[in-house]
Formats: sequence, C-alpha cells, structure tokens
Amino acid sequence: MKLERLISYLLFLTVILISLTGCSQNKATTGARRGAEKVLVDALVVKPQLLLNKIYTTGTLIANEEVELRPEISGRVIGVYFEEGSHIKKGQLLLKINDADLKAQIKGKLLEEKLAADEEQRRRNLFERALISQEEYDKSLTTLKLKQAEREVIESQIAKTEIMAPFDGIVGLRYISEGGYVTTNMPVATMQDIDPMKVEFSVPEKYAREITGGTNVTVRIGDSQEEYKGVVYAIESKVDPGTRTIKARAKIPNRRETLIPGSFAKVELTLAEIPDALMVPAGSVIPELGGEKIYLCQNGAARAVSVKTGIRTETGVQITSGLAANDTLITTGLLQLGDGKAVQIGNLQGN
Repeated sequence: MKLERLISYLLFLTVILISLTGCSQNKATTGARRGAEKVLVDALVVKPQLLLNKIYTTGTLIANEEVELRPEISGRVIGVYFEEGSHIKKGQLLLKINDADLKAQIKGKLLEEKLAADEEQRRRNLFERALISQEEYDKSLTTLKLKQAEREVIESQIAKTEIMAPFDGIVGLRYISEGGYVTTNMPVATMQDIDPMKVEFSVPEKYAREITGGTNVTVRIGDSQEEYKGVVYAIESKVDPGTRTIKARAKIPNRRETLIPGSFAKVELTLAEIPDALMVPAGSVIPELGGEKIYLCQNGAARAVSVKTGIRTETGVQITSGLAANDTLITTGLLQLGDGKAVQIGNLQGN
C-alpha cells in the first residue's frame, strides 16, 4: 500500500512538471513572436518648402489725413459752401464769416497808407537835394511802414473769416448754419482723406527689430473675409512701458472708399519669407527633458533624433536642426515607438 501511494505521488509530480515546462515554452514562443512584430505607422518624406513667418494682431483704421474745422475768429456766418458728406478739393471755400467791419477798417488804412507814401516820396526828394536831414526822412519812412503793417494785420483778420479746405477729401456732418454766431472753440465740421487708409496696431516688443518700413501686412475688417494688402510705413521710436508693445502704422488702398476711419481691423504681418524651410506636423514633435525629438524611419526601424524647432504655424513646426531634406518622418504610432523599434509604413506621403 505504501509503495502504491509513492508511485501515485511521483506520477502526479511528473504531470505537473510537464505542464509547467509546456507553459514556459509557450510563453517564450509568444514573447519571441511579439518581439518580432512591427508597429504599423504613417510617414512622410520631408521636402523644403516656402515658409512665411507671420504674426497676428488687431488694430484700428484711421484716415490718411483728418482735421476738425474750426473758425479762427468769432462772428456771424454769412455763407456755408459745402454739402455734408461731399468730396471737396484743397483750397475750396467752405465757410464765410461776416467781415464788413474789417473791410471798412482796411479802407481807412489804405487811405492812411497812401498819405504816408506821398509824404515819404516828398521827403525823399528833399533829402536827395540835401534840404532835410536823414532823421526827418527816416521818420516819414517809418510812418509808411507802420501803416503798411497795420493794413497787413487787418488783411490777415479778413483771411481768417474764411475756412478753406486744407486738402482733398470728404467733409463730414456740419454743426453750424448760415446766420449763426460762431466762436473759435466751436467745431464746424470734420474732414478726412481716406484713400489711402492707415491702420494702427501694436505688436509685442520682441518683434520690434523684425518690423521695418516695407513689411507686408494683410488687413481684414471686422467679420469680413475680404483682404486688403498694404505695407508698414512708420514705427514708433519707443516701446510702451505699460503694455510692452510697440506701435506701428501701415497704409492700405481704399479706392472704393468702403473703409471707414475708426473700424476694428485684424492685422496679419509677414515678418520674413524662408524659401527652403523644413516643416513637420506639430504632433510629430515629442517634448522631452532638455529638448524635443522626432522619429525617423531608417532601414525599417524607428530612430529617435533630437531636434531644434523654429517658427510654429497653425499646422506645423519648422525644424532648424536635426532633420534633413528627404528624411522619412514617422507621424503616427509615436507612443508605441522606441529607438530601434521595427516599423512598417502603411501610408507614405510626400510633404
């Protein structure tokens, strides 16, 4: 009985050992098979392409020239010579203030000036014949010049009774009427030259050295998708210490006069054009401690390569170091990859 029990026990141990050995062999076979599996990925062949280094900001439209028309002297308005919202030419008479009293004054001054001129002529003749002294002649000459100066003062006052258009443009709403009394602090109307139009905007100070006269801009007004092309013509000479931005202005054409001063503008600036940039999808760049990396496909295996990035756009990232033209970049399956991992390209695209 004891012998039979011993034999049964040995047979049971033998079965268990055989089972364990079979499981180990199966696991080893499965592990080897898994190690040989390739990761299915998508890839693209990197090609140089044109890259426009752009930044985006907002701004405000302002007129090319703008002025608020105000009288230089007080008086009653005797003539308004413009229609609201109309185009006017430089030098066109817009408004006339009563100048009757000034004209009367200048008539008197002209008579006084004529008498002084006649007196100066007589004394000059006497002086030339040495019949009077230099002092007596100089008095008559001084009197003449004073009368001429008094006349010129009144003439300048008469000129101030007229408001003339300072440039070609459009006059806005008027705030006075004929027969009304105006003073020097009363606005008459506003006037703008709106072709070309200016757009004023600010950019962060880090771009201050990259924006120059001639920098191209694209402007969209409000929610409109219509684009207006222009160039920067002036840049502020200092950075605003409150906002750490620098202000600039660009000119854009407005031949149809559809743009209105004061409108909100979306501004796109092209800081530089790089003709042979190497661009990759943003999702293919993996951040790591101390830098960034990408995976390239080389000889059927993934190779991790450290890279330096440059300009970022809405869809891609510029690689400035670590990537060469015609390299095959892996774009999917990145979480399953490691350096040297076997890969199989399911979809290969050209960049």
